Amino acid sequence: MSLKLFMDKKSNKVLFAEAGKEFIDFLFNFLALPVGTLVPLLNQEVLSSFQNIYQSIPNFGDAYLQPNFIKDTLLKPKVYVPGGCSDSLQLPNVELSTPRKYTCCIESHRYVSNDKIAVCPSCRSYISTYGEIVDTSSIPSSVQRGYVKELVTYMVMDDLEVRPLSSIVSIGTILNKFNIKDIGALEEKVVNLSKDVGLKLLKTSLHSNSVLTDIFLPILEEEVKMEN
Repeated sequence: MSLKLFMDKKSNKVLFAEAGKEFIDFLFNFLALPVGTLVPLLNQEVLSSFQNIYQSIPNFGDAYLQPNFIKDTLLKPKVYVPGGCSDSLQLPNVELSTPRKYTCCIESHRYVSNDKIAVCPSCRSYISTYGEIVDTSSIPSSVQRGYVKELVTYMVMDDLEVRPLSSIVSIGTILNKFNIKDIGALEEKVVNLSKDVGLKLLKTSLHSNSVLTDIFLPILEEEVKMEN
């Protein structure tokens, strides 16, 4: 996966990037992440006291917890992605789950659970028969999964605002938007994305409005140093 960055050489910042479907799906997946998946990925500086709530759970003895409470439901929640999505930049410790499954009572009582060791309130049997929720994951295989369509180029702003890059948007319109008088001040750079960069995108998006500049400018500067 790669991005084409458009940079203003005078201000030394990324103005926007051109991206395809996979990268936009990856960004939109941030909104599907349960809070519990973020704590192992982010540092104390980002999470502050919120991390203390997370770290309190492993220290709780079973005597203080409800008998049907499983700690990993909060510590390692699964991420449900309706319709499926590209996992080429899968974040560490984040398990994409699609389609969504559940368990039901073996005696066909009207009880279902996300947990296969739950007990049916009617017959006291384990709710252990698997079922599957039918939703957009049952769309025909010929229809592409994820959130946005392919065959479209998308514009990602420095603050990660996303919009389709319309063919009617001229380079002049873009230059005017950023108040750039000289087209020679605009520089293009293609950067490749890794899981490490994907994790930096998640972290930086929580506290910065210049995400692309903050992440990719140091990378590009380091590449120049290595070339020299």
